[in-house]
Amino acid sequence: MAATLNKIAREARRCRRCPLYRNATQTVFGEGPADARLMLVGEQPGDQEDVAGRPFVGPAGKMLDRALADAGIDRDAVYVTNVVKHFKNEPRGKRRLHKKPNRSEIEVCKVWLDRELALVQPRIVLAMGVTAASALAGKAVTLSRTRGKPMIFADGRQGMVTIHPSAILRAPDEAGRRAAYAGLVKDLKLALRSTAKPTP
Repeated sequence: MAATLNKIAREARRCRRCPLYRNATQTVFGEGPADARLMLVGEQPGDQEDVAGRPFVGPAGKMLDRALADAGIDRDAVYVTNVVKHFKNEPRGKRRLHKKPNRSEIEVCKVWLDRELALVQPRIVLAMGVTAASALAGKAVTLSRTRGKPMIFADGRQGMVTIHPSAILRAPDEAGRRAAYAGLVKDLKLALRSTAKPTP
């Protein structure tokens, strides 16, 4: 199974299905155990992920690591990936600013996520952020209505929705950051409990 994931990751590195590869350093494929019970799915790699070639290693990734630890989850036991595998950005001087992928880019790139899901077969998929949630649900999703509740994604998989860790970093004040962080930890704990339940 792990060998098959590695094979798909090598294929994804050559992906030219949409123009996003032109401004990205490399494809950032998912990582984690091939038999992970929990899969975390974000929107796309950021600047540091693009350089490192690994998902969730930048500021949002460090926030996620902290939240996983506080939720009692070993990051090495979960599979972490993104819907879009290239960093969509707009160069601004020496910086590269994050740009939200459009529907076409998401649809074209989702073939890789679909293959990850088919191989890993997680018991629960936790979508982090609106982009990931909408891509997995196959329709527009409102986080405030759906987060923390069990749901069935478009492919029939058990899922849940939570905020993206970067939302904590963008909170306007310390109180907002604390509340957002506590919410993420709570959702991670719910997802962990759900992995122990047998799938119907």
